[in-house]
Order: sequence, then structure tokens, then C-alpha cells
Amino acid sequence: MEKYKVILVDDEAEVIDVMEQKIRWNELGFEVVGSATNGVKALELVEKLQPDVVLTDIKMPYMDGLELSRRLNQDYPNIYILLCTGFDEFEYAKEAVHLEIKEYMLKPINAAELSGCLTGLKETLDKEREEKLNVRKLEDYFREVLPALRSNLFVSLIEGRVSEEDYEKFLKAYQVDMRGPLYCCVVFHTSSNHVPDGMAPLLLSMSVEREIKQRLVREWDCQEFIYLGNTVLILELDSENQIVEITDSCDRFCRWAYRIMGAVVTAGVGRTCDNLFNIHLSYGGAREAVSYRVLYGTKRAINIGEIVSKEQKVAELPEEARMHELLRAIQLGDRKEIENAAKKEIEKLHRTAGTISQYNLAIMELVSSFYRFCAHNSTDFNEIVGNAQNPYEKVAKMDESSLTAWIIETAWMISENLKTARNSTSQRFVTEAQMIVRNKYMDSEISLDTVCSELGVSNSYFSSVFKKETGKAFISYLTDYRMDIAAELMLNTNDKSYTIAEKVGYQDANYFSYVFKKRFGVSPSKYRAEHIKK
Repeated sequence: MEKYKVILVDDEAEVIDVMEQKIRWNELGFEVVGSATNGVKALELVEKLQPDVVLTDIKMPYMDGLELSRRLNQDYPNIYILLCTGFDEFEYAKEAVHLEIKEYMLKPINAAELSGCLTGLKETLDKEREEKLNVRKLEDYFREVLPALRSNLFVSLIEGRVSEEDYEKFLKAYQVDMRGPLYCCVVFHTSSNHVPDGMAPLLLSMSVEREIKQRLVREWDCQEFIYLGNTVLILELDSENQIVEITDSCDRFCRWAYRIMGAVVTAGVGRTCDNLFNIHLSYGGAREAVSYRVLYGTKRAINIGEIVSKEQKVAELPEEARMHELLRAIQLGDRKEIENAAKKEIEKLHRTAGTISQYNLAIMELVSSFYRFCAHNSTDFNEIVGNAQNPYEKVAKMDESSLTAWIIETAWMISENLKTARNSTSQRFVTEAQMIVRNKYMDSEISLDTVCSELGVSNSYFSSVFKKETGKAFISYLTDYRMDIAAELMLNTNDKSYTIAEKVGYQDANYFSYVFKKRFGVSPSKYRAEHIKK
């Protein structure tokens, strides 16, 4: 390992020679790289050689050791200073303490004492070197994962999951320097249904992302990442007017991607916002714009602001407000509520659609809302309605009564599908939790928190599911299971009560006896006596 560098400073050259000869520097992990006979020369050497340690006399011409120490503390705070002198005076020692000198030794220097001092100093230097190395490794690792951390932050921002209190903190921590003053989100969707022969959909999507990086990311001030299989850009804009340039640029790219790569790409351009905290609003608009490809066509850029300006009478509702009552009824699984909500949707559809184009657009949006709802709930909408016919085409040809019936039946099938999925998931959680209890009941650390952590669910959700499926709270189930095992051990072994307590996860034998009596009505010893007599 590399030796720590030392500079010796003393106005007596023979003292320096003695120290160099009597101390086994290399064996102690040090190397004398230079020496000086006064503080001025010592400072020159320090600047040139950058030592780890300076061992200096106090009384010297031109600049004494205390002044040298002050200068070193000011300009080179990482250097360790050892003071030695023939002047055993309190003022020197007091000043040395004030300067945070590590060691203060008297002449003539004892080789064993100095060696011991250097041994301790080496341990200190080794620890500091290791800590610096660890910090450097962490800094290198942080720089390595920073792009991924930024992507995660941007995903959280477009999902609206970052609180206003944490917003600025995360931007600073992840070194996001986006100054706007305006921001806009663009979503690029690559169709998996139109893929050139011999190319996999995922490979095509990755190729499109690479071209977006090369052709668009360099053109605009933006951040790029992948989300839900789409390439997403968050752009900085100088003015609202830049939206037109961005839309045109994205439109050119979509046409180029189809002409050169055979990729059917649709770009959805959201509205601008004045801070990154609200970028989820722009993302929602961009994603909605992509969904309009069924009406306005693919291989192009669709600006949500332009769509609204062309269809002035189309109600502009946030996604969570659109079909809210119907989607809520689906979640609740009440058929009557589904029927009432479906009829209201039909009434709203006829009330707001003044032209055939507006009516068709509303129909498209209705079906799209079902698609999005299913996707958000890990359900395949195509499987529910059947893969034989395109639901957009099918629904657009229906009359009012047929459409109403279709909405009700479709919503009911989705609701039943969700109910089955929820029941399946609930049963799986309960089964896994019961398995954990069987395998770990003897562990005193097992608890609701540890089980939920292992299953990856919240306490409140798991508790309600477990109680619904088993009829008892998890802790009651765990306690009953432990008591049943304890009762068996009482009858089938000669173990003491405190031993059985430990075997079923209780460190406190008195508490175990209390719980046992509460369950069986008698103490453990009496339970054993009564049942063995029988």
C-alpha cells in the first residue's frame, strides 16, 4: 500500500538526520519525502510535495513551528501536525492545543515514543483514507445511477405522486436544472400492431427511442425517459408559441419513422404549464392526445390544444371526472348502480354531441375510458369484450338502446372480472400469510408489520382482507396458532412451561401463561395435569 508522506522540520540538521535514521519509517507505513530547517522552507516543500504529516520543531528562525502550524491549518487542514521542542513551557503546550495539534513531544525525542505515536497516527490515517474511498465510491455510484433516479422522479411527477413540500427537495437532490419558464410533455406511442417483417415490437420501440434521442432530444432542451412502453419527453419552452414548433417537429419525426423504419408512431403533445410540479397535467393531455389517433390517424403528432380549438363544443374534462359515476359503480360491483350510471352516460352523450363528428368522438372516448380503466386495474379489456371485432367500430354502429345495453353488460363484465381478480389476490395474500405463520410462529419477532413487509402490502389493506377471508384478525390468528402448538407440546412432551413458551415465540414465560390461560381457561401446568389424567 502507498506510504504516507512525511516532512521533517527542525533548525538543527543533525536532529533531522537522527530522526531519519532511528525511526523505521517504512515499517510504520511512512516515507520521509523532504526536510527543512525553518517554517518558510517547510511551506514551500508542503506546496510542492503535498505531505500527509509534518513533524516540526517549535523554535526556529524566520518562522517558528507555531506559526507554521497556523498556516498549515489555514491552507492545508488535512495535514496532520506533530510538534516537538526542547522548551517545556505551558504557553507552547496551550497554543498547541488551541491549534488542534495531534501530538506534542519534548526533545530529545524518544524513538519508541515517536514510533508509538506514528503507529496510532497511521491507524487514524487509514480510517480516513477508507472513509474517503467509501465516499468516493458512493459518489461514483450516485453519478452512475443518477439518470435512473431522474427517470424515476419524472415518472413520479407525471403521475402526480410528488408532494409540493418534497418537489424542490427532489429537484435539488437529483440535480435537475430545468428553468423553463414553461414546460410541456410529449408522449411517443409506437404501434405494436404494425411491425416490419423480421422485427420484434420491443426492438422496434427501442429503435424509435434511439432515434428520438438522436433527432429530437438534441434539438430541444428536454428530459427523455420510458414510461408504460412509450417514450416521454419533458421540454423546456421559452414561450407558448414554441408548442407549434414542437408539434411540427414531432410530426416530421413520425412521418420520417414510418418512411425509413416502417414504424407507426403517434406523438401526443400536451399543454404547457409554468412549473414542473404541474407537469402531470401536461402529461395527461399528451396521453389523451395519443388516444385520439383512432379519430385523427396515426403517423403524426396530435396537439391536445389544437383538438379542443377545432371541436369547441366537446366538454374538456379531466380523466378522473370522465365517466366517474360509471367507473365508481364498476369498482363497487353493484349492478343497479351500473345500470343507472350507464343511462346517465347515454343522456350526457346525446346532450353534449351537437354534430356527428362530436358524437363519434364521444363514442371513441367512452371506449377508450374502458380501455384505460382496465389497464389501470391490470385487466385486459380485449379479453372481456372478445378479440373478434374492433370495439370502436362495433360501438359506433349501435343505436341508442343497443349502445346502452352494451355499456351495461361491458361494465358488469369488467366489474365481475375485477371482483374475481380481487378475490384471487386476497386469497393468495391470506394463504401466504398463513404459510408464514406456520414457518415462523416460533420467531418472537414475527408481527403484522413483518408479514405485510414480506408480502409487499399495506397493513390496513392486509388486515381487512385477512379478517374478511378468515373471520379473525391476523394477530388473533397468530396467537391461536401458537397456543394450539403450545397445547400439543404440553401433552406430548415433558418440556417446562418456559421452554414451550420459547418454542412458540414467547420470550416472557409469564406473558405466555397469561395468553394460554386466556385461550384455554386454565394455566399451562393445570392444562397438562387435567388432560393427562383423562
